Amino acid sequence: FSLKELHGIFQWLVESIFGSLDGIIVGWNLRCLQGRTNPNEYSVALDFLDPSGPMMKLVYKLQAEEYRYDFPVSYLPGPVKASIQEQVLPECSLYHNKVQFPSSGGLGLNLALNPFEYYMFYFAISLITQKNSPVTHHVSPSNSAYFILVDTYLKCFLPTEGSVLPPPSSNPGGAIPSPTPRSPAVPFSSYGMHHTSLLKRHIAHQPSVNADPASQEIWRSETLLQIFVEMWLHHYSLEMYQKMQSPHVKLEVLHYRLSISSKHHGSPAQSSYQALHAYQESFKPTEEHVLVVRLLVKHLHAFSNSLKPEPLSPSAHSHTASPLEEFKRVVIPRFVQEKLYIFLQHCFGHWPLDASFRAVLEMWLSYLQPWRYAPEKPPQSTEPLPRSVPEKWASFIQENLLMYTKLFVGFLNRALRTDLVSPKNALMVFRVAKVFAQPNLAEMILKGEQLFLEPELVIPHRQHRLFMSPTLGGSFLSSRSPAVTDASFKVKSHVYSLEGQDFQYKQMFGAEVRNLVLKLAQLICQAQQTAKSISDHSAETMASQSFFSWFRFTPSEVNGSYTGNDLDEIGQDSIKKTDEYLEKALEYLCQIFKLSEAQLTQMMMKCGTAQDENGKKQLPDCIASENGLILTPLGRYQIINGLRRFELQYQGDTELQPIRSYENAALVRLLFRLSSVLNQRLADQMEVLCSRDDFVGRLCRYHLTNPQLIQKIRYSPMVRDRTSHSWGPRISLRFLASYRTLISLLMIYFLASWFYVGPVGCTFIILTGYFLYAVIMTFFFEGWKPHEH
Repeated sequence: FSLKELHGIFQWLVESIFGSLDGIIVGWNLRCLQGRTNPNEYSVALDFLDPSGPMMKLVYKLQAEEYRYDFPVSYLPGPVKASIQEQVLPECSLYHNKVQFPSSGGLGLNLALNPFEYYMFYFAISLITQKNSPVTHHVSPSNSAYFILVDTYLKCFLPTEGSVLPPPSSNPGGAIPSPTPRSPAVPFSSYGMHHTSLLKRHIAHQPSVNADPASQEIWRSETLLQIFVEMWLHHYSLEMYQKMQSPHVKLEVLHYRLSISSKHHGSPAQSSYQALHAYQESFKPTEEHVLVVRLLVKHLHAFSNSLKPEPLSPSAHSHTASPLEEFKRVVIPRFVQEKLYIFLQHCFGHWPLDASFRAVLEMWLSYLQPWRYAPEKPPQSTEPLPRSVPEKWASFIQENLLMYTKLFVGFLNRALRTDLVSPKNALMVFRVAKVFAQPNLAEMILKGEQLFLEPELVIPHRQHRLFMSPTLGGSFLSSRSPAVTDASFKVKSHVYSLEGQDFQYKQMFGAEVRNLVLKLAQLICQAQQTAKSISDHSAETMASQSFFSWFRFTPSEVNGSYTGNDLDEIGQDSIKKTDEYLEKALEYLCQIFKLSEAQLTQMMMKCGTAQDENGKKQLPDCIASENGLILTPLGRYQIINGLRRFELQYQGDTELQPIRSYENAALVRLLFRLSSVLNQRLADQMEVLCSRDDFVGRLCRYHLTNPQLIQKIRYSPMVRDRTSHSWGPRISLRFLASYRTLISLLMIYFLASWFYVGPVGCTFIILTGYFLYAVIMTFFFEGWKPHEH
């Protein structure tokens, strides 16, 4: 087809594939398309959207004619949308020279994008907009067509080996031109200094017809990465956004807003309330979103680690370093670090306290361990010892200090509020402790903290030095700053650029965080005790559930109020795993923070005192007051997480308890009336029988009285008033109203009829069995011994 025809359908085609920006049109639903369920559609979609497939060939073909397509600013991430609507240009060079008013005089702002940018914008933002897609079966995000395409695009445009493949050209011997700088259509005040971007530095002044292939690969690589980072990570509140800006930039924005508000005529700028609402978007990343970001982080580590070693001669380096190699050198600190830190902070503070946080946790741990994605293979050793972190990664740790320290404190605060008895929560604590316990890692973090806390020396040539945000000025390969030899300055620059000059740093190895670790260690000990008690309770329950116990021939726990958790449903294997995770996590925490054996012993003793001689849990932590016991915050935590509980028991007459769900209400009322009549008529005879000292007296006292209730009546006037009419010997028939008892009787009569035993024989068998049961229970609970009577 001709370019004019292809240009006319391009926008419709992109929308029909990735869906509309408002989410109404689902498109091909790549996020739910899997090879296991739809193999034909899956393979066709991947082939069509492959970097060398028909769709990308169409993109490059339209790119040659420099077509432009409008993308609404209203669908951009909240911070970017608000800044553009206030006519303040974002620092990212992706938006420079692209903002335009619609030619028809409408109210909305648009970005004028080239075909490659337009395609990638839709591809990236479909992960955010298409949230309510219809799903008829379980979908694994890592096996979806969208996830595979993200991985394919990253490997193609950010290769770890070789260079980016040149785009296919429809003209033999020709090349697809790169975008050229264009004048802005509306005046903007920029957030930062205007440096030339990496793209402009290499290709802006080259003829578009004979574009350098190296420039082409750098342009597509930088554009792809900027789009992914902006669409997936650039979401946070106004306070977070302003914290990332340097002081002189904040002052510039303030002056601009004051000048706008002083004007009396209409302005496209929003009011302050609308701007605040636009910044503070309701952003709730999904688990699939986090998994895709983790894929991006892992690939960027591999991409950065594939950097060739620097030549010994500086002059040789300046002549031989390609743009792609320069890009690898700065790709993480310049493009990803800042926005990923804010994204992780948002997730740590707003993600639900459940097991789905595992996705965020693994993404964070992947970023913290770039050595896992280094090309060199670890030495093979017969001993399964953890590999020490190489010393060459000390600079990475120092330049990402907050990623290690502040987010670790954030994880501690989350772990202190979760139920560590759950196997999934215990696994997360184990994973973090294991990563931070790698040999030499804690020492490197401590060294970074010491560098940050070093006092700033007053040196004349450094007095006017500013801690600048690394993202000011757009792309990173623009005007590379001279190498900074002062490691302390690097660490301080990193911290202040992310948190601001007035940031109060909390040391990871300081006293405050150490106290949090001790609290976590104590909770781990308590969780281990709780898991053990749940395991013992489950074992006792299984042992007591014999054949005759199902027939209601054992005493029922009318006051039982055991509260379990997911371990009751999972089983003993998961309880064992929980104990292993917690034990190893405690061991790793002791290694990281140098906890002594005396401290551990003291914590274990404290946890041990929480168990009484019968293995039951004590009361939750309380303080005594005039009105009785009052729960402390620790006590509330213990109740919420099932670590301790109050023993709630029915204090009144067992015959007057509320009707249970396993009882027949009509039978309960009928049997209560019958037993009341019998108790009134036979009261004197039962008193005489229970007063005897022989076996008959013991048998009657055990089955016709309630010793626990009698003891409560003697010491509690309130209970005496409620039950004074029925605390003597009495007959109770309520157990016959239980559905389980009724079914048991029916089964006995059915078996008796099978063996030709009449109703009289069945009644005799039942009464004989109950009498034997009564005698046996009297032996055990009344202490009757044959040689004494």
